[in-house]
Amino acid sequence: MQGHGIFARKAPFDGTTECDLNTLGLKCRLKPAYRPVSKPPLQARAPRAIGMPMTHPTRPRRNFYGRLKGKSLKKSQKEYIEEDLGPLSPGPVSWEENPARDPLDLDALFGGRPTWLEIGFGGGEHLVHQAAANPGVGIIGCEPYVNGVAMLLGKIRSAGVDNLAIYPGDVRDMFDVLPEASIERAFLLYPDPWPKTRHHRRRFVTAEHLEPLARVLKPGAIFRVATDIEDYVRQTLEQVPRHGFEWLAERPDDWRNPWDDWLSTRYEQKALREGRVPHYLTFRKT
Repeated sequence: MQGHGIFARKAPFDGTTECDLNTLGLKCRLKPAYRPVSKPPLQARAPRAIGMPMTHPTRPRRNFYGRLKGKSLKKSQKEYIEEDLGPLSPGPVSWEENPARDPLDLDALFGGRPTWLEIGFGGGEHLVHQAAANPGVGIIGCEPYVNGVAMLLGKIRSAGVDNLAIYPGDVRDMFDVLPEASIERAFLLYPDPWPKTRHHRRRFVTAEHLEPLARVLKPGAIFRVATDIEDYVRQTLEQVPRHGFEWLAERPDDWRNPWDDWLSTRYEQKALREGRVPHYLTFRKT
């Protein structure tokens, strides 16, 4: 490994380079003067009725960073979204649709087939490729960028695959409603690199994302990460094993060469044109 800069010794990643009270969700305020409040006697309080429904889970405060929409959609792309997106829904995922956070019924969704997950599918070429190559698997794709969703829907029409479900939103909402240990394979391909140091906490490879990912993956499940950003590789190799994964590389070719079933995406082609080197990291859920 000596001579490959990404694996040179560097200062360990510390995800707390920027921290303030607002980031931590804390509020500083003066406490009001104490005033005793009289309570009714115990016997006068209304008892809670047996079988009274529990309140819904509290919606967490989640910041979203990144684009939701780019250029204006073409007429055909608008038609794809209006006609095709609804039938490809995996079920109620958003907090508006599913405030109780009831888990999805994956057996009903894919007829008992194993379920895979792609996190941020971009233009959808890899997702459709995997669906066509693995008809015995159901794949859920999550992508909040509407232009990417529209591109994927056009590719689905052309390919004629029927083993996909699409959630056009934040994958953290999907993690809420996926059953525990339900996913057999997950893909994170060329995620937003957030290159500035103060933005590293926005990357996917942080505890906020890796902990729920580990919860929904089955023991032995495979997690693939592809990136052309060396510092993203560093953070991935430091953070992912801390959350219940083992890196499966045994020799340099294991991260230098793509997977046997790999389809190079447009993001990868752009990286190669600009002289950046892709890295292919494979992890297994322990």
